[in-house]
Amino acid sequence: MNYEFWEPIFLSLRIASVASVFVMVVGTLMGHYMAKKLRRGKMIIETLLILPLVLPPSVVGFLLIILFGTNGFIGKIMMVFFQETLLFTWWAGVIAAVVVSFPLMYQVTRTGFEHVDSDIENAARVDGAGEWAVLYTITLPLTIKYILTGFVLSFTRSLGEFGATLMFAGNIPGKTQTVSTAIYVAIDSGELTLAWLWVGAMIFISCVMLFIIQLLNKSTN
Repeated sequence: MNYEFWEPIFLSLRIASVASVFVMVVGTLMGHYMAKKLRRGKMIIETLLILPLVLPPSVVGFLLIILFGTNGFIGKIMMVFFQETLLFTWWAGVIAAVVVSFPLMYQVTRTGFEHVDSDIENAARVDGAGEWAVLYTITLPLTIKYILTGFVLSFTRSLGEFGATLMFAGNIPGKTQTVSTAIYVAIDSGELTLAWLWVGAMIFISCVMLFIIQLLNKSTN
């Protein structure tokens, strides 16, 4: 019972953690680029970046299978170099979590960078600061609240991912079964007590994440 209960939770936390770190780095870079650098074609690129947010999870899962499956473009490359596929592995869960949570991180960080006063950045440039110095000493400190908020939102979104993960990573107990898929199986098999325990655990973790967001917002007001 203990292993059966904790294994999906630990796997979900591991997937969400890895996915959120990757999303935080890439989302922050893209948010800065779109807010400060890109001018031409911005609307088209931004539409593509946030598209997973509005696509049905089954569509996301299907596209991931097409790309990473044994006959997909990336899947064939994986087979050539590693002789294995990402399908039905916990890394497939990470990829699914990255895809569905990235739009949240991107939107939050882009908003943060857009709120940074350009006059402050330009003043630093006039004083001789390079672009990297401006980014690390002025821009990032002024947007840290947005970056941390985006990380927490991405983490909770990754933690609760179900549809794309089920299609792409499967539901293999002890290997790819996350809390979301475990709850679905428990309800389907009539194990309501176990389902309630997992639901309670997810509610607790989600409340902690929301509490952290509230603290971040309060500390910067």
